[in-house]
Amino acid sequence: MTEVEALQAALAGEHAALYGVGVAGGKLGGARFRDATDTFSRHRDNRDHLSALVVAAGETPVAAEAAYDLPQAVVNAATATALVLLIERRIAAVYGDLVEAAEQPAVRAFAIDSLLGTASSQLTWGGAPLAFPGATA
Repeated sequence: MTEVEALQAALAGEHAALYGVGVAGGKLGGARFRDATDTFSRHRDNRDHLSALVVAAGETPVAAEAAYDLPQAVVNAATATALVLLIERRIAAVYGDLVEAAEQPAVRAFAIDSLLGTASSQLTWGGAPLAFPGATA
C-alpha cells in the first residue's frame, strides 16, 4: 500500500467514524454524551488533517458516503457505547496501516499520534489495553 492509498483509507475510515459516532451520540446522555462529543471532534480534526495531506499529495480526497451500514442496531446507551468502541478498534487498524505505509516523517508522526489517540479512546469506551493497538494479530 502506498502512502497516498493509506491516507485515503484513513480518510474513508474517518468519514465512517464520524457517521457512527454521530449516530451513537444521539443515544447517549450526560458524561457519555460529552465523551462522544470529544470523540467526534477528534475524528473531525483527523478527517480535516487527512484531507489536507491528500490534497498536498496532489490527489482528490475520497468523499464521504451519504450513509453507512452500521454493524449493529443502536437502540440505547449500551449499544451506542459498544458501537463507538468498535469504531475506535477499527480505525486503530487503519492508522496502523498508515504508520506502516508512511514515507514522510510528518505523516508517520500524525499516524502514530492518531493511533495513540484512538487507543486511549478505546479505554474511555470500555476497551482493554492492548500492547499493539491496531494490530490484526
